[in-house]
Amino acid sequence: MKTMTCKQLGGACDKEFHADTFEEMAEVSKKHGTEMYQKGDEEHLKAMEEMKKLMNDPKALKEWFESKRKEFDVLPEDK
Repeated sequence: MKTMTCKQLGGACDKEFHADTFEEMAEVSKKHGTEMYQKGDEEHLKAMEEMKKLMNDPKALKEWFESKRKEFDVLPEDK
């Protein structure tokens, strides 16, 4: 199990997420983002606007995901 924060994954806060794989980490982060969107959290909404820009550029989005996957891969396992 590894830990990343919302900010590390392009979000707006220091909430920690825990997952065994990068795919799981992305899913937990997405769920949190959805919750923050529904609450109308302004900082998260700003972060989501940045992600929308990435989504309009498939190459940039792929590069972003690969950089986050590499960041996840080198993290130490939680103790």
